[in-house]
Amino acid sequence: MIRYDKLWDVMKEKGISQNRLYKEYGISRAQIHRLKHNQVVYTSTLDMLCRILKCGDLSDIATYLPDEEDKRDGGEP
Repeated sequence: MIRYDKLWDVMKEKGISQNRLYKEYGISRAQIHRLKHNQVVYTSTLDMLCRILKCGDLSDIATYLPDEEDKRDGGEP
């Protein structure tokens, strides 16, 4: 599972609100909703967020956590 908990912290640090992402940067409300609920989002959205927030790496805004099934199987798909 990909989690976007770090995203909200970085946005707060940089003074960028969800509303500003929508109005100034054109990120759809649907994508913001999906980010808030750790659902699948477009890679173009992640790319845009990294540019807006001046990330050094995607890991600045997202974290990969193996699913329970992956943990039992040793992480192999």
